[in-house]
Amino acid sequence: METRMRAAKSCCFSCILLWLSLMFNYANAKVHYYDFVIQETPVKRLCKTHTIITVNGQYPGPTLEVRDGDTLVINAVNRAKYNITLHWHGVHQNRTGWADGPEYLTQCPIMPGGSYTYRFTIENQVGTLWWHAHSSWLRVTVHGALIIYPKEGSYYPFPKPNKEIPVILGEWWNRNPLDVLRQALKTGAAPNISDAFLVNGQPGDLYNCSSKDTTIIPVSFGETNLLRIINAALNNELFFTIAGHEMTVVGADAAYTKPFTTSVLKISPGETTDVLVTTNQPPGRYYMAARAYASAQGVPFDNTTTTAILQYNGNCPTTSKAGQAAGIPPMFPALPAFNDTATATAFAAGIKSPHPVNLPGPVDVHLFYTVGLGLFNCPPGKQCGGPNNTRFGASMNNVSFTFPRLAILQAYYSQRMRGVFTADFPAFPPTQFDYTAKNISRALQQPVRGTKVYPLKYGSVVQLVLQGTNIFAGEEHPMHIHGYQFYILAAGFGNFDPQTDAAKFNLVDPPLRNTVGVPVNGWAVIRFAANNPGVWLVHCHLDVHLTWGLAMAFLVENGVGELQSLEPPPADLPRC
Repeated sequence: METRMRAAKSCCFSCILLWLSLMFNYANAKVHYYDFVIQETPVKRLCKTHTIITVNGQYPGPTLEVRDGDTLVINAVNRAKYNITLHWHGVHQNRTGWADGPEYLTQCPIMPGGSYTYRFTIENQVGTLWWHAHSSWLRVTVHGALIIYPKEGSYYPFPKPNKEIPVILGEWWNRNPLDVLRQALKTGAAPNISDAFLVNGQPGDLYNCSSKDTTIIPVSFGETNLLRIINAALNNELFFTIAGHEMTVVGADAAYTKPFTTSVLKISPGETTDVLVTTNQPPGRYYMAARAYASAQGVPFDNTTTTAILQYNGNCPTTSKAGQAAGIPPMFPALPAFNDTATATAFAAGIKSPHPVNLPGPVDVHLFYTVGLGLFNCPPGKQCGGPNNTRFGASMNNVSFTFPRLAILQAYYSQRMRGVFTADFPAFPPTQFDYTAKNISRALQQPVRGTKVYPLKYGSVVQLVLQGTNIFAGEEHPMHIHGYQFYILAAGFGNFDPQTDAAKFNLVDPPLRNTVGVPVNGWAVIRFAANNPGVWLVHCHLDVHLTWGLAMAFLVENGVGELQSLEPPPADLPRC
């Protein structure tokens, strides 16, 4: 009896401590209010002045800084000439799918002159995320960093850095990128490649008319700084390195990782990587550089290189103009070859969770999705710009996603708007074939168009095989799932074989990500618990592939009770 009383007291005391902890965290959580004005802004890049779309006239846009547990309230006012939505990339949006932002998925766009207030809470996430437009190709200039610090009283699992510095890698066209997109959609051809890459909005010393504005990051000798690196480029995976300095990876996609040291990062559009850099080299100036990882053979890509400068304080020669020393130029780093898949693969394999994880299981739903490019037949009597008079397309399980003209989440929630979508996305490819063969039958090249979702019961555990195809050209596809983080169990090359490849699964410390690179002519396997009700877009984060239809959506049904159900739509939700 006495033993039971002690146990009861101990349990009660533990409950009190848990309650006090929750109350402390709740009391210290804050609400952050922002006004985002989407507007036209003139900027000069590559010798020319362009009018671009920005938030608050800033490019890149404002950096949002919050703590885990805080709430964001962002009033978006559209003063531009295009429809727009905003997506908070990687945020779980638990029960707040109305704030997720993909156009015609969770909301109708904010029309010119309109506004919408995004409201959501950050829950159990720490690290670097970002926000961007999710309409057409507007995210090329409408984007910014979202930094999540630990809760009050919590700390990083590594020594506190001297400085924390966002490094946003971007992409630039010397014309309106929406005109580039329109031309491609009109002809069916691939869009023109970009003219430059950027670091924090600037191309760097290797481009015309750019040296005086090159991004400079000042440091002091002996510091250890945290670089929060974001790939906001539209259509290119990138290699990133710093001359003379190694990087210790400590986080990715707002999740801590087991630290490992590397001289080069491979970072895909949508991904974030947190690295510690110790300034232990002879004081001077060192280039940070990024250029494309081009995994597809025979496909044109932007082969230019963007640079910024890591500059030790007090050790810079007199300059004739900002960013360019009158004397010895900055040290230049060694970059991998554009097609260095071995380096890209080794980097991805190095990212693991810092401790053994409690994987969701057992698996309730097994899915197998092919991802890749295809070709549509040209309409009779027309001339098209794709190979052999075709139009480029892309698909998952041979379905090329078509965005509706009404938002899928609104149609699902109201139960009144029929014909917007169908809940019959195939769980497996309708036709099985040698997915990564060099010569694939032309009969397999043509996908079908559709607006299809795959329904999931609340709480079901999903294991998804993502299989790359070589129908037109094999290429690495950075696949992003909205509303979720997931564990990457394994990745490999060739066709996935459940009999032999399951032995390669990392069931101990797999990385927790929101974007997974499906290797060129290869596969990746992920697992997650469907515990967030709503409609969640799954798509390739190379925007040209999303434009061509490389997407689908999960429809996660409500569970039991209010805390397992989607919140009602806000009163100011835009209407189509």
